[in-house]
Amino acid sequence: MVKFLDIAKLNHQYRAEILAAFERVLDSGMFIMGDELAAFEAEYSAYIGCKHTIGVANGLDALRVILRAYIQMGLMKEGDEVIVPANTYIASILAITENRLKPVLVEPDIRTYNLDPGRIEEAITTRTKAIMVVHLYGQNAMTNEIIQISQKYNLKLIEDNAQAHGAVFEGRRTGSLGDASGHSFYPGKLIGALGDGGAVTTGDSDLAAMIRAMGNYGSSAKYVHDVKGLNSRLDELQAAVLRIKLKTLDAENQTRREIAAYYDAHLDESKFILPKVIQEVVEIRRALSHTWHLYVIRHGDRARLQKYLAENGIQTLIHYPTPPHQQKAYLEYSHLSLPVTEKIHREVLSLPISPVQTMAETSEVVELLNKFE
Repeated sequence: MVKFLDIAKLNHQYRAEILAAFERVLDSGMFIMGDELAAFEAEYSAYIGCKHTIGVANGLDALRVILRAYIQMGLMKEGDEVIVPANTYIASILAITENRLKPVLVEPDIRTYNLDPGRIEEAITTRTKAIMVVHLYGQNAMTNEIIQISQKYNLKLIEDNAQAHGAVFEGRRTGSLGDASGHSFYPGKLIGALGDGGAVTTGDSDLAAMIRAMGNYGSSAKYVHDVKGLNSRLDELQAAVLRIKLKTLDAENQTRREIAAYYDAHLDESKFILPKVIQEVVEIRRALSHTWHLYVIRHGDRARLQKYLAENGIQTLIHYPTPPHQQKAYLEYSHLSLPVTEKIHREVLSLPISPVQTMAETSEVVELLNKFE
């Protein structure tokens, strides 16, 4: 069988280092807000190219504390609007609604699955306070047009960088492009912890201080609580694991690019719609604007295709079968007609791709796909 993602195999290559890190943390007696977290935050800031990294409990928390901090700082208030791609994972939208802000769902570009810059301005109202750019599937979603729109209307530019650690736009990594960015270190991400984990990156020192306090019960000093906070912290064990994996992130992303390039070159485009990389900063097969967290194709009869692959030992996943506006949790948006988003969610299928996937396995996937009728 070709697994979609062999997490056990992925982590096994770091086994000795991880066990040594666990012993180091255990012997330190410090499990929350210690040296490992401080070191990871500094190393991740250097990697992303930003002033501040604040470790939090997970990727959803990363986004929600950004918005909560802006509210606490008086830059947003209940009922304000945040533009967000309609086809994103529901976490992006949960972060908005949990802060009693209003998500404004904007259709993506059907080629890249990222927010369509040409549709943003028509969605802006007097209540709009931010644009949330989601680097979906690993491809950079930022454009100069989006940056210009945010500046024109004085909007905060927030990145959801849960799937694109290491992607590049005009020489800068995603996570450093906007006012603030949320990152997820869920085990299946490009840089995955051995449990939940997340971070916020930003160049805004006031925002960073607010988020750091907010994630620690609203405390800027022990037993001093300046704001109504919450408990959202990245623990020492996860920080230690992430420090190990950060060192090989670029190399692992390059392996993903090579697998994606093989898919691009050998899959039958008369049968499947392949993902497109629009913003390329180097020659096509090494486009740094995409980290290929997911390699997503589209097909009009996805159920039959997925069944055929499963029967032949190829594991695939669907990211995501139901768009947020059609989820029971968001019945208030069920009246919306979002044909591009709905088409994407009906047709997408994610093929196996990971740093431990061999080219022989990749070739097997291609061979079976091209035989599909």
